[in-house]
Amino acid sequence: MNFPPNTVRTTTPSPLGTLTLAASPRGLVGVWFGDQAHLPALAPWPVQADHPVLLQAARELDDYFTGKGFRFSIPLDMAYGTAFQQQVWTCLREIPTGGTTTYGAISQRLGNPKAVRAVGGAVGRNPIGIIVPCHRVIGANGALTGYAGGLDRKVALLSLERVDVRAGLQADQRPTTGNLF
Repeated sequence: MNFPPNTVRTTTPSPLGTLTLAASPRGLVGVWFGDQAHLPALAPWPVQADHPVLLQAARELDDYFTGKGFRFSIPLDMAYGTAFQQQVWTCLREIPTGGTTTYGAISQRLGNPKAVRAVGGAVGRNPIGIIVPCHRVIGANGALTGYAGGLDRKVALLSLERVDVRAGLQADQRPTTGNLF
């Protein structure tokens, strides 16, 4: 993924580890845990802790983790993935807080039910973790599957949103078809 050369970054604490936040002039381009998969090279991006988008992202993430708010209003700049990745990331943004969906449901929503693995790849490369909630995607059988930030963090995020992680689905939504859009 090629981010713009004028990307800036900062870090912010979270209960699940330090997060790196990155922004372009158009909006937030990234939220990553320091040890997660698909972490881009951050060194070329200057630290700019007072950038307004990064300050807003840090505030909204703090509200999320403290239970004060689960809605994000931060402007996002998701123009740096492929067209397919961008379609998948748009689907992720439609999953409600406390809800889950499956890779298969997303591929069907995109009109390509055989693209389940491609959807999985796009979900795994989502650069704006938590805010673009890839942690809300589960396996077809309800199992909690991989998460670029680590399965323990996925469980913690879903638990924070009151999803019944024992079964991978919210307790009051069973039985379900897996498609909660």
